[in-house]
Amino acid sequence: MGTQIVDVRIGDVVRLRKPHPCGGYEWEVVRIGADIGIRCTTCGRRVLLPRRVFNRRFKAFVRQVPRQQFPEIGEESHGG
Repeated sequence: MGTQIVDVRIGDVVRLRKPHPCGGYEWEVVRIGADIGIRCTTCGRRVLLPRRVFNRRFKAFVRQVPRQQFPEIGEESHGG
């Protein structure tokens, strides 16, 4: 009964399980935190979902931001 944890980043476009009332399925991620902020790519409406609800409603990535733009902790290059 566990819910998958989605590695979502600002700029990703995701597809959720149910359509928005405007008919759109695709959402752009605009905020990350305890809540996930998403914007409907069809009508532009912004919605804030608790991370648990977002993880349940997530279906697939439509487009992902390249992960190399964001170095992981410990991978930063230290000049010296």
